[in-house]
Amino acid sequence: MDQYIEFIGNHPFMVAAWVLTLAMFIFIERSKAGKAVTPAQATQLINKENAVVLDIRPKKEWSTGHITNAKHIPLADLDRRIDELLKYKQRPVIVVCNLGQAAGSATRKLKAEGFENAVRLSGGMTEWKGQSLPIVK
Repeated sequence: MDQYIEFIGNHPFMVAAWVLTLAMFIFIERSKAGKAVTPAQATQLINKENAVVLDIRPKKEWSTGHITNAKHIPLADLDRRIDELLKYKQRPVIVVCNLGQAAGSATRKLKAEGFENAVRLSGGMTEWKGQSLPIVK
């Protein structure tokens, strides 16, 4: 530990450059993933703005329970089946995965296809279930 402190003291500009680079990397990666919404915000989007829920989990996870009226397109099939979503292009699309991690890449794909209102569910289905929100099996 003493060596780290000594290194930081001897090379403050190098350490500052490393910290800045790391912060920029994290910021860029988060912005690529798109805006995240909480389950409460997602519920408002669904009820007030007629948002579409896109569940990208594999079929096995989908069958354990999903949000009511969610469209199921596994992430592995999204490129091939994105045409099924074109009719929802003007509506908000909430991308849902298990923990909220994989939804970022799906949101990027949707935004590249012109889905300007695509967002991801923060915490995914784990957070949705954790807040005791309704699911359908």
